[in-house]
Amino acid sequence: MRIILDIMSGDKAPLEMLKGAVDAAAQDYSNGVDFTLVGDENVIKRLAEENKLDVSGFEIRHTEVVLTMDDDPMAVMKEKKDSSLALGLRMLADGEGDAFVSCGNTGALFCGSSLIVKRVKGIQRAAIGAILPLTKPMMLMDSGASVKVNEDYLHQFAIMGSAYMKAIYGVENPAVGMVNNGSEEHKGGELQQAAYPMLKKSKFINFIGNVEGNQIPAGYCDVAVCDGFVGNIVLKTAEGMGKLLSAELKTMFKSGLGGILAYLLLKKKMASFKKKFDSTEHGGAPILGLSKTVIKAHGSSNAKAFKNAIRQAIGCERAGVVSIIAETAAEYSAEKKKAKAEIADAE
Repeated sequence: MRIILDIMSGDKAPLEMLKGAVDAAAQDYSNGVDFTLVGDENVIKRLAEENKLDVSGFEIRHTEVVLTMDDDPMAVMKEKKDSSLALGLRMLADGEGDAFVSCGNTGALFCGSSLIVKRVKGIQRAAIGAILPLTKPMMLMDSGASVKVNEDYLHQFAIMGSAYMKAIYGVENPAVGMVNNGSEEHKGGELQQAAYPMLKKSKFINFIGNVEGNQIPAGYCDVAVCDGFVGNIVLKTAEGMGKLLSAELKTMFKSGLGGILAYLLLKKKMASFKKKFDSTEHGGAPILGLSKTVIKAHGSSNAKAFKNAIRQAIGCERAGVVSIIAETAAEYSAEKKKAKAEIADAE
């Protein structure tokens, strides 16, 4: 297995990405895995020497072009087609690796993945599936890629999210909920009202109904589906609340002798609590529906987050997530074609 790593993209690139790559390569889960670093070879080697990082075991694919967060997403196909992000995607599409990890421009990574790596046959729209660090892991589909979707897209998001949660987290029959402004079937706009009956009668998912905002943190479902606009707001709100809670706890424990004593008594439990709700522990967000594994790590990822995004890519490959989605997509397409034929015959 070979994992392709975009070293130049991200707010803390390239040093934190390089540290994360070296850390990941040293872990037991990387046995039998080779890595290719995509970026400026001179910069990579200089940083490695300055920070005493051993990169002798890595293949390096040189490019000096960097696609920034401010660049237009389509620059990945045009002005910056030689950037580390674009080059890494082309290498993946050409079979030079099995998975790709990047902290780069979300829009560019999504567009490039869809146009260069391409989607699995039968999947109409790929989606970013973010794992929310809640009481139990929950996948949010879509978390920011597609603002405009239809009921078929939501159905496929649910299918892909279910496949991921079963393969990676071992959830046998993932519960799927649709993010909505009420639990009743008639709630929501045109999209939600059109999607509800489709999700309800689907044999491919375990649909449990609508999920309201206050039910998401309670682990009401394993997969929450919505359009990318709603999903991104939910994701960023969860991240913000996590930071707020952490800051408030620090303030409380520093407020006088009683707080300090309480912290000392709860130190081990607090460390476990912090780890459970730390988004960096989950690495990145897979772009599901593609013909190869692509992981979108957070733009502000540090070495730890990038290391865990790499672990996630390896896990996806070993679990065969792409193959599982492809098989289900083929079955879904066949069912849909059959249903259309039956309707035509009835007419």
